[in-house]
Amino acid sequence: MSGFVEKPEPIQVPGLVHLHTGKVRDLYQNEAGDLVMVASDRMSAYDWVLPTEIPDKGRVLTQLSLWWFDQLRDLAANHVIGTEVPEGAPADWAGRTLVCKSLKMVPVECVARGYLTGSGLAEYQESRTVCGLALPEGLVDGSELPAPIFTPATKAEVGEHDENVSYEEVARQVGAETAAQLRQATLAVYARARDIARDRGIILADTKFEFGFDGDTLVLADEVLTPDSSRFWPADTWQPGRAQPSYDKQFVRDWLTSPASGWDRRGEQPPPPLPEEVVAATRQKYLEAYERLTGTAWS
Repeated sequence: MSGFVEKPEPIQVPGLVHLHTGKVRDLYQNEAGDLVMVASDRMSAYDWVLPTEIPDKGRVLTQLSLWWFDQLRDLAANHVIGTEVPEGAPADWAGRTLVCKSLKMVPVECVARGYLTGSGLAEYQESRTVCGLALPEGLVDGSELPAPIFTPATKAEVGEHDENVSYEEVARQVGAETAAQLRQATLAVYARARDIARDRGIILADTKFEFGFDGDTLVLADEVLTPDSSRFWPADTWQPGRAQPSYDKQFVRDWLTSPASGWDRRGEQPPPPLPEEVVAATRQKYLEAYERLTGTAWS
């Protein structure tokens, strides 16, 4: 059992049709047929959308995505048309709203891994593979891989868990040509972002992208390279063989699985509210990721 602890009612805005409430984003369509994507301050972990929000999180995700889209412009087209808040929308939408092209989305989570951790580590420990790709012996939590790998997953509904799949399975689902495009684009964007992050003292351990088609053109969509979709580690404390400090939601995950939360991840009860100190520390992690990557103070 999982999903929303408390599912919010969608905000109604004149001229917009509400399409979907996701874990973090609310999706609308305007009268021109464009998508209006609004990033909330909701936090998800372990397939649950938690009852506690993280202040400024939606704005950080939106502004950092915009910064990355700009860094990647020559490598990959993106879906952003503008950032204007629709007339009649709440003032709180400022800084967290993207007006985007409506794309034919590819139903694959395109994951790039440069380091071994998370679900990739769990699979490696069982079979020395990740998504069917053989890896060398002797790797540990936090090890840098010999080369970045494309490890796709099927995109799940809210409350369901994304499932890692093989490249061959992706090719069966979306066609060999599209699968090849996804792999090439994912690894190219990851490599560029990894180098940019490294110059700023951050290791981009892994990340996931979503793509869609605008006609025949593959387009980078949703959000990119944020603490929600990526693992960012401080380069100066990186030490394989242990869990790494991070600029992402790992702080929340760690509290939820600690005795302090009193929550059984495998039980049927929803997770509890986050304590104020966990909220404040998580917000600070997100802001620090933004500031270190962009070189700009958060305001």
